[in-house]
Amino acid sequence: MSNNNKTNKCYKLNPKLPSKQQLYEELSQIFIQNFDKINKKEIGPTIQNIHENIFEEDLSIVVDDLVNFYFKEVNEGKDKNERKQHILDCINNLNITLQEICNWLLNNQNNSNSIYLLGYFNCHGIGMSVNKQNAFELYLKATELENNSAQFDLAILYMDRNDIDNNLGKTFELSKVLAKKEYPGGINLLGYCYDIGIGTDINTQKAFELYHIAAELGNSHGINNLGCCYDNGIGTDVNKQKAIELYQKAANLGNDIAQYNLALMYECGDGINKDVDQAIFWYKKSAEQGYEYAQNKLKALLKE
Repeated sequence: MSNNNKTNKCYKLNPKLPSKQQLYEELSQIFIQNFDKINKKEIGPTIQNIHENIFEEDLSIVVDDLVNFYFKEVNEGKDKNERKQHILDCINNLNITLQEICNWLLNNQNNSNSIYLLGYFNCHGIGMSVNKQNAFELYLKATELENNSAQFDLAILYMDRNDIDNNLGKTFELSKVLAKKEYPGGINLLGYCYDIGIGTDINTQKAFELYHIAAELGNSHGINNLGCCYDNGIGTDVNKQKAIELYQKAANLGNDIAQYNLALMYECGDGINKDVDQAIFWYKKSAEQGYEYAQNKLKALLKE
């Protein structure tokens, strides 16, 4: 994928270049400082001065930080569409073009993060056409190298993609691997496997326990799922007040499903005073994130 008309550096040379270690520390610190600023578009000005110093080979630093950032959001329970947008925001704010990073990934398939990220780009059509088969093969390769992000995404792909290699047993096994490492995203996914019987027998008590652990670790999906357990008596006694508290907590964290569930409680007056205005408020929050059920509910309520 080389281009004879293009210099082998991504950015213009600076006569006084920092060492690779200095550059790594600068880039890593930038990602750490700006994890919570992605949507505020505050990253660009802070990194402007180092762009001229980034060699093509140093894109490995960016790739590592992108993958670490992605997995951090998996464990926080961020929605897949939100995670994708944040990856795009990170790349944009670093003033790196998709073509540059895609070309680098295609020519540097020598570690688990670069293999995984190329798979992620294939899966979500970032800088290239969507190719689920390529994504599956790259995730599988990175999983064999024990890449955490690849293990999580491959588990989801096994569960969701009937046209590739639907294998619910592998979803369950990969979930167990991640849960054993005490990653909240993996713990929640393992709870979901026990909850509805993905690759294993249904065990609502185990599901409840795992959701509780994931919730305690701050995973918004775990918090919402624990709320569902209390709401419906899954692995525990029904406790509508506890369910509402958990839905509210996850909704405040931006979880679209929890926002929908909270809205539903307000609409029906289930364990809480009926409040159509609050229902509309939370349905709208969820609908704005693309949750189809919330969009349908919102349309129906606004017509009344």
